[in-house]
Amino acid sequence: MANFATLSSVLAGCATRVKTDACNELFAAATGRGGTAPSDTLTAAVSIAHDMGYKPERVFALLDAFYPVPKGKNLRETPFMPYLSFAPSAWVLPLKFTGGGYTGGAKVMFDSKGNAWSGANFIVGSVGHDSLWDGNMAEFASDGRPLSPMTTGFSGGGLQGPGFGTAIDANDRVWINSTSGKTISLFDKTGKPLSPPEGYDFGGKLGFMQGIIVTPSGDVWTVDFTNDRVVFMPKGDPSKAKFYCEAPAGTPNKDGPCKLNAPFHLVIDQQNRIWVDSAIGDHVTRFPASDPGKVEVFSSGGHSGKGMAVDSKGNVWITNTLGAGLSLETDARLLAAKLTGASLSGMDQIALHDLLTHPGLGSVSVLRADGSPAPGSPFNPTGSIWGAWAVSIDGNDHAWVSNFAPDGGITELCGARTETCPAGMKMGDAISPPGGWKGGGMQMLVDASIDPAGNVWASNNWQNPEACYGKPDESISTRCGGQGMTVFYGMAKPVKSPQIGPARAP
Repeated sequence: MANFATLSSVLAGCATRVKTDACNELFAAATGRGGTAPSDTLTAAVSIAHDMGYKPERVFALLDAFYPVPKGKNLRETPFMPYLSFAPSAWVLPLKFTGGGYTGGAKVMFDSKGNAWSGANFIVGSVGHDSLWDGNMAEFASDGRPLSPMTTGFSGGGLQGPGFGTAIDANDRVWINSTSGKTISLFDKTGKPLSPPEGYDFGGKLGFMQGIIVTPSGDVWTVDFTNDRVVFMPKGDPSKAKFYCEAPAGTPNKDGPCKLNAPFHLVIDQQNRIWVDSAIGDHVTRFPASDPGKVEVFSSGGHSGKGMAVDSKGNVWITNTLGAGLSLETDARLLAAKLTGASLSGMDQIALHDLLTHPGLGSVSVLRADGSPAPGSPFNPTGSIWGAWAVSIDGNDHAWVSNFAPDGGITELCGARTETCPAGMKMGDAISPPGGWKGGGMQMLVDASIDPAGNVWASNNWQNPEACYGKPDESISTRCGGQGMTVFYGMAKPVKSPQIGPARAP
């Protein structure tokens, strides 16, 4: 709101000629990287919008030049209020939406109408806790209006505590995984559950479920985080489900041929190959969808893979939440906790503490179609990546990275088609400011997803980490889950929805 009012006041300064040379000063301040100065207020506004992170302090300086604080007064006499007190990192105008039973938002996907669907870790108002996720699913219209029921969201079909597993098929049906419920669920486009009340659990064989995708051929693939394996449902038929990446009897699956260790997400590339990352480890696994036995394992160059995406050139982008890895001190603490029988939640808390006390920890790796690292990979330009969680590719092949860090931040990276980036940039360079794109009540993020209009939706997953472990003080006991969705309008090149396979321009 302050960004908007400040820009409005500065543009009005030219329109009303608050100074003789006000327009010339505005046009000079609004000139983008290309060097072409605007000639009227409309082109000045467009220039700022198209290069919003480029020297934003120049436009901000006009606030004082046009509206100095009168002698003996405290406030500027601007035509619009409120105004900024400091120069912003970028002239962005994000909005935040809540409602529809959305707390602790997770993976965001869009249907054919551009409506956003996302799992919610927690029920609104519950004492959310890392040891138990009790949430359901929310839907928002393209204008941010909640379409799912307030408080509980869409429920049923075995859904309980969804994580990072949400996918939409060609019929706008929503496939969503549960962690607490240890199930796979299916909903129609109205939010009605199609899966049975107990969900699809294959006789109780599933553990915590995370990533899920629908392929162009209509198959459904998903990962079992707990049991280190991949679940395949041909044409989305649960009755024909198969399990892959299982090791020989008596051997842990993580020691099997796939080397999966807490698999978190998966993607399919243009050559019909499935790629899977592991939250515990520094590698990714690949196999042909038509022959899962032909397994290849590649080093990713970073630790704790979470999000994945494939660009138009077949490059696979992987977010490494822990970057080069945890400190030796934290590794020792984790080992001690494991030996003393600490819970998974307790060990998560140790790792999270390391992440939050090391700003800039995290990176994004890019593997080419042959599995080799792209030049310069892994990337963390200007240290703007901190706790990288998800990555989405837009219609220009730019990569958009969500950061699971205090106050979040979305890092936009130049992608494989450098001709769509600002002049002189190469793959992996940051287009966004050093702290990423920020604003709109942003909290700790787990996704940044792009809709068919080029809007970037960021899910606020956690709010107060100290409320997520142990017995929190009652004053913050309901503040583990993040609140709402932060949307940045028109910042990305649009992609077709529902996204099935690699991102495609409409």
